[in-house]
Amino acid sequence: MLCSLLLLLLVCSTQATHFYGTVMTYYPKTPHTNGSIEVVLRYKLNFLSCDDSDSWTCFLGDCGTQSVELHKVEESSGEWCQREGVMTRQVPSNAPFYLELSGGNWINDVVNDISSWEALTLVELRNRSDTNEANRSPQTTILPALRVPSNCQRDFNLLAFDPDGDKVKCRYGNTSQSECNPCTPPSVLKLSPSCTLSFSPTDSSDEGPYVVQLVLEDIPQQNIILTHTNGSKELKTSNDPISKLPLQFVLRVDGMVPFCTEGLYLPKFLPPTPANRARLNTPVNQTIHIPISAEANTSKYVKK
Repeated sequence: MLCSLLLLLLVCSTQATHFYGTVMTYYPKTPHTNGSIEVVLRYKLNFLSCDDSDSWTCFLGDCGTQSVELHKVEESSGEWCQREGVMTRQVPSNAPFYLELSGGNWINDVVNDISSWEALTLVELRNRSDTNEANRSPQTTILPALRVPSNCQRDFNLLAFDPDGDKVKCRYGNTSQSECNPCTPPSVLKLSPSCTLSFSPTDSSDEGPYVVQLVLEDIPQQNIILTHTNGSKELKTSNDPISKLPLQFVLRVDGMVPFCTEGLYLPKFLPPTPANRARLNTPVNQTIHIPISAEANTSKYVKK
């Protein structure tokens, strides 16, 4: 059995003080004969220190029972810490349900005036007519913080892949839907539905950290029917989202640099680094080694 590993490579660095965002995806298991189903949810919570913590709670619907396993990933300079969680939920049916993360505070001095955090995941497990299986969420991930000089044009092509073959669209969160609180988008970024964030050169007055609060949605390529355990059905057209996931992080706009060419003041990835969004197959429960090499001006960093 092989798993697809989706690789996200972004030229960036980090700096932190408290909350740095979150991301979640989910994987349904084979339904039981009594109609119940097990779903595995993988999420990341990013803070200055792993002494800080929070947890996802049931927001709406029958979220069943849960068990959670946590892993800690510390950035080597001590600027941020990430908790990777694996939440397994046993739900009585394949009815959709919502999970919520809320609390405070984000990092200090956020330019777009966001302090408290809030994120929402819609878990849709009903059987799809095109695959005859439960819906699977898009696959995505992000580093806790990205950095860009204020005078450099940069595009961040975010990871967006759906195992069911659906279109994945990105949008900013909506305050009225409890997807963030508040959901003020960064004024220095433009977001495309295909999940590319574009930054254009800006004034020094715009420098500082921005909170980015995105929602990823999977949208079928054609009309499909979602079937509940009790036999009820719902039509989803090629304009209707099925599930939704939060993708939240920090963008820090730094001071100007003399040149924006990658490899000088901005890091540049070198071979044998895999391409951004590369998909690598690996057997389940086996370690995969990914060589990554980058340089900026006269410095070079290689990690395996």
